[in-house]
Amino acid sequence: MTNPTRGEVWRVQFDPKVGQEIQKTRPAIVVGVDEIGRTGLRIVVPVMHWDDKYDSILWFTYLAPSKNNGLEKESAADSSQVKSVSVERFCEKIGVLDADQIHEITSAIALCIGF
Repeated sequence: MTNPTRGEVWRVQFDPKVGQEIQKTRPAIVVGVDEIGRTGLRIVVPVMHWDDKYDSILWFTYLAPSKNNGLEKESAADSSQVKSVSVERFCEKIGVLDADQIHEITSAIALCIGF
């Protein structure tokens, strides 16, 4: 069984989508605490291409491509689309983020939920 853990970057299949949900297979950051949650589900934040207009939007976290994170282009973690998904949606691990980046993303999630 696939076992994605906090801080890892995976390609995740988000289809089928409804309305304005994120779609297609794309990178996502595992943000859920490994010890908490239902077996077979992981909490993720989807990653999309970076656009300079996101620089002023607090729930987008800039991610520069690197060998460590496996991203191939400038990207953004969109914390407004945090979701729990089945491990069956996970296609392949492509990298890992550092603790500071995970903290920035989880702080953006806290902003989105009014914490």
